[in-house]
Amino acid sequence: MTLKLGIHLGERFTLAETMRAADIAEENGFDSLWVAEGRLTRDAATIMALLADRTETVRIGSGVVNNKSRNAALMAVTFKTLDEIAPERIILGVGAWWEPLASKVGTPLRKPVASMREYVDVLQRFFRNEEVTVDGQFVQMDGVRFDRMYAENAPVNIPIYAGAVGPRMLELAGEVMDGVYLDFLLPVSYLDFANAQIGKGIAKRTDGVGEIDITQTIAVSVDDEDPRRAIDACRHFLTMYLMQQPHIAEHAGVDREVVARIQEVAGWPATPDDISRAMVHVPDEAVLRVAAAGTTDDVLAQLEAYHRAGVRVTVLNPLGDDKLGTIEAVAKGLR
Repeated sequence: MTLKLGIHLGERFTLAETMRAADIAEENGFDSLWVAEGRLTRDAATIMALLADRTETVRIGSGVVNNKSRNAALMAVTFKTLDEIAPERIILGVGAWWEPLASKVGTPLRKPVASMREYVDVLQRFFRNEEVTVDGQFVQMDGVRFDRMYAENAPVNIPIYAGAVGPRMLELAGEVMDGVYLDFLLPVSYLDFANAQIGKGIAKRTDGVGEIDITQTIAVSVDDEDPRRAIDACRHFLTMYLMQQPHIAEHAGVDREVVARIQEVAGWPATPDDISRAMVHVPDEAVLRVAAAGTTDDVLAQLEAYHRAGVRVTVLNPLGDDKLGTIEAVAKGLR
């Protein structure tokens, strides 16, 4: 197989599990580690710094941070600092956040594609070590750049990836960014759509870039003794997301009737008991369309399907009671 692997590290990992996952990645030649920051649990930058210090070869990405809670200048200097810890190994994955959380903290989503264009433009100027003046609709900067007080500054090579799902954000990624970090719970067939939209953006470029990197985080669970347990772990995860972000049903190919039945049980925020009661409405075929679950061989076959569809790095988002065991099983299966 030609799979390149990453690991998506979210709030379901303890700090000890996070560090062990980093060790597994290093030991097995994984491509990257990605730190989530979607919920109000942990910030990504702190964990990325720990991972950057602990590792030597694996790349460290945010998967993803949002473009609202950090001023663009603060975001730029945060990632420049991370690059000091792990030069040439840091990736800035950035997205538009999600509702209802964005509104609940006072930063509702408004013109997400236009705001992302301005935000990314400013980041790229900072990373080129330019002085930045911008009077945009969403971002304003007045003659600022990285401070030279303590060290001579130079441009930093920090790729920017879009946390994109919709057509316009995918196109923007193709037009101005270095890659995309595609979300979990998207079927292999989604890649046809994503590649087409990215291609529209690439056609607008004037910098000679003919392709961008495609990574995707994929919900995975391995249980060689009881594959049903692995499928149920992914079913639980899919049910939770259908409860709190029902718009994903369209991309995931889940019937609207299924979503309606789930939301009769609970909406956002849902308790673990709510999810357990609702997940009986989600059929196996819906789970296996958007997740890699079952035996090690089942999971490797599904990851390879994503790779053949155009994903360069398949990023494991391990679920279930033995997340580290899932990562190790996939790594061993590839060996």
